[in-house]
Amino acid sequence: MKIGKIVSVEYDKFRVRLFSTTKNSTVSINGQVYYFGNIGSYLKTENSTGDKILCEVSAILDYCQDNKNYSSYNLDSSREFIVKPIGTLSADSKFSMGVGVFPSLYNDVEIVTFEDLHSILSPESDKKEHIHHTIDLGYSKNLINYKISLNINNLFNIHTAVLGNSGSGKSNTIARLLQEVLRKSKNYAYGAKIILFDVNGEYKRAFEHNAQLNKNIDVVFYKPNIDRENGYKPFFLPYHLMTLDEWLGFLMASERTQKPFWDKVLQECFKFYKIINDEERNKYINYFKWKIETLLADILKHADSDTSKMTSAKGILLKCKDIVNGALELNELGDFLDRAMNACAIKYGDNSDRMSKFLNENTVNEEDAYILDEQKLKPGEYFDYNFLKTAVEFVLLQEEAKGNLRIREFTSTMISRLDFFINNAECDFMRNVVNQNIDMKKYLSNMFGISDDCCKNQLIIIDSSEVGGDVLELMTSVVSRMLFDSRKMKIGDDRRKHPIHLVLDEAHRYIRKDVDYILKENIFEKIAREGRKYSLYLMISSQRPSELSQTVLSQCGNYIVHRIQNEVDMNYIYSVLPYFSADYINKIKQAVPGEALIFGNCVPMPLMVKIDQASPDPNSENCHIDEEWFTIPK
Repeated sequence: MKIGKIVSVEYDKFRVRLFSTTKNSTVSINGQVYYFGNIGSYLKTENSTGDKILCEVSAILDYCQDNKNYSSYNLDSSREFIVKPIGTLSADSKFSMGVGVFPSLYNDVEIVTFEDLHSILSPESDKKEHIHHTIDLGYSKNLINYKISLNINNLFNIHTAVLGNSGSGKSNTIARLLQEVLRKSKNYAYGAKIILFDVNGEYKRAFEHNAQLNKNIDVVFYKPNIDRENGYKPFFLPYHLMTLDEWLGFLMASERTQKPFWDKVLQECFKFYKIINDEERNKYINYFKWKIETLLADILKHADSDTSKMTSAKGILLKCKDIVNGALELNELGDFLDRAMNACAIKYGDNSDRMSKFLNENTVNEEDAYILDEQKLKPGEYFDYNFLKTAVEFVLLQEEAKGNLRIREFTSTMISRLDFFINNAECDFMRNVVNQNIDMKKYLSNMFGISDDCCKNQLIIIDSSEVGGDVLELMTSVVSRMLFDSRKMKIGDDRRKHPIHLVLDEAHRYIRKDVDYILKENIFEKIAREGRKYSLYLMISSQRPSELSQTVLSQCGNYIVHRIQNEVDMNYIYSVLPYFSADYINKIKQAVPGEALIFGNCVPMPLMVKIDQASPDPNSENCHIDEEWFTIPK
C-alpha cells in the first residue's frame, strides 16, 4: 500500500511527503494491522532498476508550506517522514546492506509487509523444513507483531557477544536462546555441548526440572567446594592438570626470573612424591643424595674461608635433615646426612679436606642420578601437592648454595601465593584429587561428558559465585585451555563434529582488555582467534564492554546489545567494531529492559527486538526494596 512520495534524496536520508489521504498511522492489509507512523518503523521504495529499498523512519515532521505560526493542532496539516535507507532487496529476493541505485524524486513509498520482511530475514537458501533450523527469540520493534526467528547455524557457528548494563536483560536472553535449542521435541540436540560459567549463580533456576527441556537432554549443575546439595554436584579441577604457565600465573610469578625456579620446584616435588610412592624408590634416594652432594660442592666453590664453608654446609644440611624428617622420614637419607654433618665439623687445619673426602667416597651412582635428572614431569602427570613446600625449600637451598643469597626475597610473593593454594578452603576443589591417574582426556570425559560419541551432558552449568577473582580466572582458563587442547587434537572432518560452546557470564572479570591477567596469555583470546577452526565457540556476556579484551570482542561475529548508558562502554564498542553505526548508539541508549539491538552474522540487517521472557527465568531480578522494608514478618 502506497502512503506517500519521496521529495528529497540524500546519501544517508530521504524525505517522504505523505498523501493528504494518509490520515492515520495504521493500515490493515489482508487482515493484518501495520503501524508505520512511529519512529523505527519500516517503509520501502523502489529504484529505477526495480529493486526495493528498505528504509527506517528516523524523524516525523509536521510540514508547513506557508511558514505561518499555527496556534492550534486541529489543522489538517501535511506530514513528512525522514527515512534512513538500510538495504536493498533485489528482484530475485536477495537482500544486501546499503544502496546501489538510489530512488528518484516522487517515487512512491509503501508499507513494508510481513512478507517483505520474511523475504529479507529468511532468504530462499535458508528455507529448510527442519525442526532445528530456527529458534524464536522475540518480536520486532520496527515491524510491530512480527516474530523474529534466528537461524541456528548463523547464530552458533561463530562467537557471540551479549552486552548491556546490569538489569538490561542479558541473562534472560541467554536463558531464552538455550531453552529454545534444548526444547526441540524431535531429533533432540544430541550433539550439543554447552558449558556455562555462571559467575552470579543465577542460571540454575532456568534449567531445572520445570524448564520443560527435551527429556533426552542431560543437564548437570556443578559448584566448587560443595557437597551434594540443592541439586549441585561437586566440581573438581585437579591441580596436576595445570601447565607451568598456569601455575606461574596463579602464583603471580615473574615469567623471566621465576619461571625456571618454579619449573625446578615441580620437578623436585614430583621426585619427592616418587621417593615415597614408586617401586624404584632407591633410584630416587640415590638422586637426592647426589643433589645434596651437589649442594655441598657448590658451597665449597663459592664460600670465602674454611669456616664460612663449613658453617654454610652445616646450615644447609640441617635444613635438609628437617626436610627428610618432616616430609620423607627415610632412614637411608637420614644416615647419609649424618655422615655429611660429621664431615662439616670445624677442626683447625683440617676442614675442606674432610668435606672433599666425603664427597669423593663415591657412595652415589652419578650415572643413574643424571638419567633421573633428565626425566621431567610430563604435562598432566600426577604429583602430590603436599611436597610442594618441601620442594620449594630444597630448590631455595640449591640457589643459596650457588651464591644467590637473595632468592628468598625474590620469591616471597610466589611462596605466599603457594600458601594460599595449600591452606585456603577456596582451593579445595583443586586439591581434592580422588583419582590420581586421571589425565586430561579422562577428566573431560568424567566432568563434562566429552568423548568421541559425545552423547551426554548437553548442558553443563558451573556455579562459580562463591570463588574469588583469581581462582575464578584460573578455573575458567584452565578448563577452557583443556577444551581447546582437546579440540586441536582432532583432524579432518572430526574438527566439525560435536562442537562445544562456552557461555561466559560476567566475562569482563576474566577476559580483560589490559595485560594484567594472572595468566600471561589469556586463553580466551586464543580461542577467539582460532577456536572456530576447531568448532569451539564463545558466547560472552558482559555489563562492562569497556573492560573486555579488544581481541575477543572484535572477533565476535554476532552481537546482541541491550541498554548501555555508560558513555565509556558505548565509545569502546564504537571504537572496536568498525561497522558499528552511530545510529545504533541512540537505539541502545533508549532501549528498555528486555530490548536488544541484534546485528552480525545471524541477521541480514540490524534488528531491534523485544526478547521473549525465558520460562523459567534466571534468578537475576532486582530486590524489591519496598516489600523488604515494609512487609510485616509472619
